[in-house]
Amino acid sequence: MEAIIEARRHIDNAKGFLSNNANKEDGLYKDKKYVKIAGHTAYTGILLALDELLGEKRKKTKKSVEWYQKEISGIDKRVLSDFSTAYQILHLDMGYGGAQSAKLAKIGIEEAEKIISWVENRLSKPEK
Repeated sequence: MEAIIEARRHIDNAKGFLSNNANKEDGLYKDKKYVKIAGHTAYTGILLALDELLGEKRKKTKKSVEWYQKEISGIDKRVLSDFSTAYQILHLDMGYGGAQSAKLAKIGIEEAEKIISWVENRLSKPEK
């Protein structure tokens, strides 16, 4: 469960970048640099958790978003939707685009937390 602790630490760090450095004003973050850092950090947290769950299926090379989507789709379609939303918001909109909407960032972080909790629950259940 060390990966889950590390994944949650990433989410906490992302929240910290937003609340302490991104300068929120009227529902928008003013400093895109910290929005980008927060988006990448939160998305990395998701990947850490998913890598722990997918275990033996893990490739030695860098995995694509399509690889994660394919693996998740075989387990839980609802989580696939959550992952796709998190990828769009955290990685693309925030991480690359620097999307300044605080509402959007909140949704992305919530999706990340949901996925990490789902992974934690899957890892906690004894295999049948």
